[in-house]
Amino acid sequence: MADAELEQLQTVIKRQWSCGPSPKAKPYVKAFFAAVRTDTKITAKVVGNHGTYTVSIQFDTRGLTSACSCYIGKHGHCHHCEALALTFLSEPGVFKVITPKPVKAVQSLPDVSVHLQNRTLDALLTELKAHGITQTAFAESIGMNTRHLSAIKASELRNRSFNELGATKLACLWVLEHLGKPKRQ
Repeated sequence: MADAELEQLQTVIKRQWSCGPSPKAKPYVKAFFAAVRTDTKITAKVVGNHGTYTVSIQFDTRGLTSACSCYIGKHGHCHHCEALALTFLSEPGVFKVITPKPVKAVQSLPDVSVHLQNRTLDALLTELKAHGITQTAFAESIGMNTRHLSAIKASELRNRSFNELGATKLACLWVLEHLGKPKRQ
């Protein structure tokens, strides 16, 4: 059975990174660990010069985006992202495929962790907004400064995170479950 998402991701990555590895990327190709693929997103870790970096590449309605937690990888224009792309193209089988469960199927604490890892805070806040709950209203309701919430959201998109990320996502899920009623049209 063909995996359409795998083929789609490989096609767009080949378009972006069609050449061989640059000299800076070469040592990192095939050096990744904890490599996972969820739908059309790949994430892995690699040991760099200043610690372990989290690197991700995703294809969605906005196009192809990448990010790295290194100091130059905020928008994915670093050699670690290039190396992740080339690793994925040469060895897609090393990426463990994760199938996210819908929130209703979450039955245990490990399920909660997996569910939260596969949903960004940005996506959860967008879902809250669709239910008529603004980011400001949400932040105030949990006693958080709105700028801090924005910083947490932006950091996650760069593969960096605050300690409060998981708790904030869990609060979003709780609000969606208990208070999020569809907005009247």
